[in-house]
Amino acid sequence: MTARLGAEEEFHLVDVESGRLAPHATELIAGLGRPFTSELQQSMVESNSGVHATLDGLYRDLASTRRRLDRTATALGLAVVAAGTVPLADVGAADVTADRRYRHMRQEYRRVADEQLICSAQIHVDVPDRDTAVRAMCLVSPWLPPLLALSASSPFWLGSDTGYASWRTMLWQRWPTAGPAGCHADAAEYDAAVADLIRSGVISDAGMMYQDIRPSAHLSTLELRICDACPRVETVVLVAGLFRALVRDAVARLEGVEGPLCDGRHDWLRAATWRAARSGLEGDLVDPVTREALPAPVVLTGMLARLRPALEAAGDWDTVHALLEEALAGGSAAHRLRRVVRAEDLLAGTDFLAAETRGERGTRPASARRPRVAGPAGPATARSLGTGFPASTPSG
Repeated sequence: MTARLGAEEEFHLVDVESGRLAPHATELIAGLGRPFTSELQQSMVESNSGVHATLDGLYRDLASTRRRLDRTATALGLAVVAAGTVPLADVGAADVTADRRYRHMRQEYRRVADEQLICSAQIHVDVPDRDTAVRAMCLVSPWLPPLLALSASSPFWLGSDTGYASWRTMLWQRWPTAGPAGCHADAAEYDAAVADLIRSGVISDAGMMYQDIRPSAHLSTLELRICDACPRVETVVLVAGLFRALVRDAVARLEGVEGPLCDGRHDWLRAATWRAARSGLEGDLVDPVTREALPAPVVLTGMLARLRPALEAAGDWDTVHALLEEALAGGSAAHRLRRVVRAEDLLAGTDFLAAETRGERGTRPASARRPRVAGPAGPATARSLGTGFPASTPSG
């Protein structure tokens, strides 16, 4: 049986005139209802997809949700951006959501919480049980940095170029539980480690286990957490397809095996994650097999070939193959964003991200784009990939 999957997407809210973060999540959610929820910062909202057996179903769900979000945001003078960071932002403590848990986080973690102006995309994939989820983490973890590289969309922070493809990753790693998940023999051992952290006072609850991958606290799923939010829905679907194949492959390898299949040597993973955050698709990655520096396209095409049996078994091969080819040909979102900012400015970069979030492709001069951010989206320019996905439809 094909493992089902779902996605959680976080979005920035920006003012359409200034391009800066706008703390209006409560107002926006009041006009939307489910599946939207608030986050730590009032300039962010999160959506939760349904559960899907196919990548096509996930794509249609995410695209529809984005259209709904865009329509409501437009009526409030806002634009929606799916990216790790936005080019223009100001740090302050006044915009934390009025929730007891979030207020505690702000008081406890101070500047780390204040600068939580970052968004991610998270993927859930079904697993048979919680023990399998914990054991599979060890086998899947070495392949997560290439997924981060695919999603990298946050080169700018507080108005300047950081030199990184995913600055969100560097900000995120300041939380005490962020980073590689480590290896555990079973769910009981993992839960004991979580309980120890809670007793220590370092975190207040299991929801603050911010590792790159984790077993869900309330679902029989394995959750991917390493990725930036992605301007293009197609990137989310690509990452979801690859992650499902990784989980499927790991579960198959674990069947009938009592002892661990992982050597437990994950000390190199933090370095591999740094490399992916620094370079995205435009430089080297650490190859999970050889642990040598290789160009990102070489690592990812090798990963695709390795996962082909799992992708074919799920019916995902054609879709993932086509989406990966396009991703490697077009470059990371960080690369595309830098190109716009170099040609124009940071505000144009924000417009560009908002347009891609709506499903538009291509770049236009800022003067031509700005009215489009405030009003209904025009005709989509995304071509069909020949994968069963239509070009994204307008949101107006």
